[in-house]
Amino acid sequence: MSGHSKWATIKHKKGAADAARGKLFAKLIRQVEVAAREGGGDPDMNPTLRTMYQKARDASVPLDTIERAIKRGTGELEGVSYEQITYEGYAPGGVALMVEVLTDNRNRTGAEVRSIFTKHGGSMAEPGAVAWQFERKGVVLVDRAVEEDDLMLVALDAGAEDIADDGVAWRVTTAPSDVSAVRSALEEAGIAVTSSELTMIPTSTVAIETEEAARKVLKLVDALDDNDDVQDVYGNFDIPDALLEAIEA
Repeated sequence: MSGHSKWATIKHKKGAADAARGKLFAKLIRQVEVAAREGGGDPDMNPTLRTMYQKARDASVPLDTIERAIKRGTGELEGVSYEQITYEGYAPGGVALMVEVLTDNRNRTGAEVRSIFTKHGGSMAEPGAVAWQFERKGVVLVDRAVEEDDLMLVALDAGAEDIADDGVAWRVTTAPSDVSAVRSALEEAGIAVTSSELTMIPTSTVAIETEEAARKVLKLVDALDDNDDVQDVYGNFDIPDALLEAIEA
């Protein structure tokens, strides 16, 4: 299993802890609002909103908070207009990074992201320099207590592309348009789903061999992730499980 995928699962657990401080809530609410603005407020007719709605519910965002965000997105309630921007760059060691933001001030956010890259030994890249190394996918995390054969039977029949063991969860990969259908099929079969989301998966990875190099990459990623306007950070690094466990400890 790729160390990158395991890191993404660890990051999800970290995100659940961050929710207690409200940072994750604020980011998820913003994602719901933008999805509603761009595709309408009915989750049944807006697949992106349906995915973001479920992601917010998985993180225990209150239902009324989500509904208010949808109404702000559709214009029923007054709200701030957010712009979606993706920045591309490199972490130390040539690791490619994609940074997705939602901002109400492009100049401020751009300057902040550039400063974070520079401060942590990275560099910004021109649009398109990094994006070709990633694919948009849906990912459903499933409790590892489920038998692989049972999971495979339901998931593949529902349209899943791949199933892998992250060490802490089963990771079911789907086409972006199929993530909700696959999740629903698993739940209807009585299979416990931990979360589901749209993400960017690297088509190839850069191996990180030392703890020092791994810490430099993850320090930059965490600094970007801590910015209020940054919604997601994706990287093509592959860190061995032993290094990840040492760093997490």
